[in-house]
Amino acid sequence: MLATISSAALVGIDAVSVHVEVNTGERGEPKLLLVGLPDAAVKESDDRVFSALSNSGFRMPRTRTTINLAPGDLRKEGPLYDLPIALGILAADEQLPADRLDRFLIAGELSLSGATRPVKGGLAMAVLARATGRRALLLPRVTAEEAALVEGVKVYAVDSLDQAQRFLAGELHLPPVPAPAPSAVFRPAADGAPDFSEIKGQQAVRRAVEVAVAGGHNLLMIGPPGSGKSMIAKRVPTIMPQPTLEEYLEILRIHSAAGQTLQDTLHFLERPARAPHHTISDVGLLGGGAIPGPGEISLAHHGVLFLDELPEFKRSALEVLRQPLEDGHVTISRSAGKVTLPCSFMLVAAMNPCPCGYLGDARTACRCSPSQIQRYRARISGPLLDRIDIHVEAPALSLGELRSDRPGEPSAELRTRVAAARARQHARFTGTRITANARMSPTHLKRHCELSPALGDLLQRAMEELKLSARAYDRILKVSRTIADLAGSDRIESNHLLEAIQYRSLDRNVFY
Repeated sequence: MLATISSAALVGIDAVSVHVEVNTGERGEPKLLLVGLPDAAVKESDDRVFSALSNSGFRMPRTRTTINLAPGDLRKEGPLYDLPIALGILAADEQLPADRLDRFLIAGELSLSGATRPVKGGLAMAVLARATGRRALLLPRVTAEEAALVEGVKVYAVDSLDQAQRFLAGELHLPPVPAPAPSAVFRPAADGAPDFSEIKGQQAVRRAVEVAVAGGHNLLMIGPPGSGKSMIAKRVPTIMPQPTLEEYLEILRIHSAAGQTLQDTLHFLERPARAPHHTISDVGLLGGGAIPGPGEISLAHHGVLFLDELPEFKRSALEVLRQPLEDGHVTISRSAGKVTLPCSFMLVAAMNPCPCGYLGDARTACRCSPSQIQRYRARISGPLLDRIDIHVEAPALSLGELRSDRPGEPSAELRTRVAAARARQHARFTGTRITANARMSPTHLKRHCELSPALGDLLQRAMEELKLSARAYDRILKVSRTIADLAGSDRIESNHLLEAIQYRSLDRNVFY
């Protein structure tokens, strides 16, 4: 007898349909044949499935059984086919009525005892089920809680193979998993959480961070060791506006494809903050693998990617950031296929001015030779610097600033101003996919960043004197628009433009 169960495979962060076809009653030695381009984890499913069937009280097929994972040209990976294979065997062996199977998209890993284990990609499977007209999903509990965030489909959670069989046979009633209430995915700041009030001094850097977050601009901080660069970077997420539900689902979809669930770091409605070590590989940063999956830049989508000690990263790893920073997505091609992953993130980077870190410091002499400084700075290419909107110096703190008990402005106040600026941008870009000034297209740039003739001449003189590129010209206009939004101004004024130009001067005066 032949039984067919709908399941899915992950390609990047998207799910595609897979049909698990099980045929029993074939002549030959009783064994299981698995075809359909499975990887090692899928091939090992026969041992898990047979043990789960036996330990759950079901009889084993006494004939040769062939299982086909269609389409045959799509590589299948992971243990998510254990549950559909086991249920397909039961249906083909007439231990389970097959009339209800076509209503569900089913996925899940099985333990040897028959208990279910979560699999990655629950959110993508729910989106696929809704798109293909499936009435419901049958998933392990943790995966089902994640999939329930998608509206328009019912999700049922099963804890074991036996429970799934009794539910599909109509012997057991299971209520659909309810979608989490908004209060369940919102977490107020806990006591002791990082806050900008802990930052002493560095008023210029604090202002630059506020402008960067308000417009989604990339930021580079340059200063000696101990000036607070890393401390400030860790507090950037505390002033970012809360993501919309649509953004949150995009974030969760990427992390789900990477194997994280609601029980992990993204249980709450917050933006991701990634801080990879400088030894990370190109693939780890960009994404990839035999079957392309998300890297750090995609895991930072709608959030922050912090690169500490920027020149210590491999040159090749830094150069792969150039296209994603510009486009907000990355396309990865491998022999297994080509996928496009979203990566619209805010880059925050920190570095020392020289290898020893004390170039320009008034209290500590620099020990580096000119050639060492030149080699150190050359690790960051000019094209990459052009894509970083704001460069700001973080000077060493004085002893008076270190001893001061006066708290700085708290994150809550900064976040209020940032939220007001973002609200102006959302109103400006209504009906488009643009969420911040940093993502403006040339058309929007021309429409919303118009300068008076006097300001145009001022910007031209700055471009000529600082020898800035055409890309830097656009970046200055975008930052100016954000500064105007923070000031509540409908037009870009001279003080807004001058502040934006000042944020670009470092890429020439310091690096060349």
